[in-house]
Amino acid sequence: MNGEYVTRSPEETHALGRRLGEVLASLPGPVIIAYRGGLGAGKTAFTGGLAEGLGISGRITSPTFTIVNEYEGIRRLCHFDMYRLSSPEDLENIGWYDYLVPGTVCAVEWSENVAELLPADHLRVDIRRGDEDTLRIITLSGLPAGEGE
Repeated sequence: MNGEYVTRSPEETHALGRRLGEVLASLPGPVIIAYRGGLGAGKTAFTGGLAEGLGISGRITSPTFTIVNEYEGIRRLCHFDMYRLSSPEDLENIGWYDYLVPGTVCAVEWSENVAELLPADHLRVDIRRGDEDTLRIITLSGLPAGEGE
């Protein structure tokens, strides 16, 4: 699934997230997904699809004020919003390392605020707005070769 994708609606962004979630449902170990994208880019819509692919039902909301929301499915999803964190120490203080256990997928919005604490083998999801209001260019990288192809 590594590569660049174009979605033309929030529903298509959600569907791409679901495809990634289906791939991640069978991978061992903790998986960290680092999102990059501005406000309103579609990170939460993508995460809603990711959750669906992991067998999680129900509404996925942005953890802007809670820092992390946890959901249970085939694998546990921990959805982080690092927007309000100002240092790597803030991340350590919320128990970051306690989430990095087998069976957990950590989806990290505003990952650039904690980049130095992310493991080298994390997945990257970059979401950019296109020329049209609903157009998104989504780049997935870091997935092991052969996964989800």
